[in-house]
Amino acid sequence: MAGKIDAIPVGPRAITAYLTIKGAAKGIEFYKKAFGAKELMRWTGKDGRVGHAEIEISGTPVFISDEHPEMGIVSPETLRGTCVGLHLLVEDADATFKRAVAAGGKAVRPMEDEPWGQKSGTLQDPFGHRWFVTQRTAELSADDMDKIGKSAGYETLR
Repeated sequence: MAGKIDAIPVGPRAITAYLTIKGAAKGIEFYKKAFGAKELMRWTGKDGRVGHAEIEISGTPVFISDEHPEMGIVSPETLRGTCVGLHLLVEDADATFKRAVAAGGKAVRPMEDEPWGQKSGTLQDPFGHRWFVTQRTAELSADDMDKIGKSAGYETLR
């Protein structure tokens, strides 16, 4: 455990989150306030629903649309929950978490220092999506991670 820690490592991203929100325009505004998102583009249909929008959070694209139940596209609100979480790696997790809660997010698990070199907390946005707001606090080797995992009762599979 030594050396400078890159707050947000640079690298390829092969998967892009696509969030369905009942009220996508409000969702976009929430993500701007909560996470400093930049809106890149938006297509709005004649019926006023967002068919497709793209925002960027910390350099990562996120796609957003309104619900389109006629196409099987529904939100966590309609489903009454979600089984997917979004891991948001930021430079200042405390400030981001506070900003997201102030913007209307609900704290699910408070910010905590984790033994695996991160500080993280969990929140739910007003649209039912779960976010793990995380900041790197240490650069750990694979051996360090194995020791942490074993002390927590996990077996190492590498």
